[in-house]
Amino acid sequence: MEILPKAYKLVVDEYGNQYAEFDFSGQPPGSIRKVEIDYRVIVNELAYDLSICQGKLPDEFTQAELHVESLNPQIVTLAGELSHGKDTACQQVQAFYDYIGDELVYTPNEENWGAQATFGTMGSDCTEYSSLLVALSRSKGIPSRYFEGLLYNEEGSDTPARIEHAWPDVYLPGVGWTAMDPTLGRPPADRQAYFARYTPDHIIVTMGANPSVLRGGSYWTYLYWPGNTTTIQVDGDWSIGLVDEANH
Repeated sequence: MEILPKAYKLVVDEYGNQYAEFDFSGQPPGSIRKVEIDYRVIVNELAYDLSICQGKLPDEFTQAELHVESLNPQIVTLAGELSHGKDTACQQVQAFYDYIGDELVYTPNEENWGAQATFGTMGSDCTEYSSLLVALSRSKGIPSRYFEGLLYNEEGSDTPARIEHAWPDVYLPGVGWTAMDPTLGRPPADRQAYFARYTPDHIIVTMGANPSVLRGGSYWTYLYWPGNTTTIQVDGDWSIGLVDEANH
């Protein structure tokens, strides 16, 4: 990781996410400051063996929170209906995952409306798909986490997911934290390709639906504290490039 300019404070939140905090309070009016953050990462493809799905579940990541309304009566009722007759947590999560793929209609939006909003008419994109799976899982005491990051789309890809993407993982007994992507797995033909699998086009940036540092925002929300007469404009872009390990 390389961060420029180097005059920054490293902030760590309750999930372990790291932030570079800059103080531009002395910036002259009309001037521009450029911030560059470069990461070099290795992303592995993972597949999980669900043949053994027995054991005790931890208590962490089971609580309701903003956008993850696991105590909402509609979500509790739905989780109960979908999990009825399912003997293991793996079967229950598979039922939640299949329901989301079958019933939610992908509608790009600029907000994270949360799990509860999927019962309304505001539409659902990757944030709602992920929030609902996390909420359904937590309502049954199955730990689940929410991630936001980048989805690497190869040139010519027709996937409707934005380059800024969200997906969950779920703690399954006998397996551990198990990744899935209900958004990309919504077509029946792709359903199992994104259940209990982590494809190497997913690059994690933050964990948690509501990191305290972001105050209810997301990692592409910029926070600043302007005065009454101050206007700050922030333009930022993600750029993803593959590194040839043989030549670098």
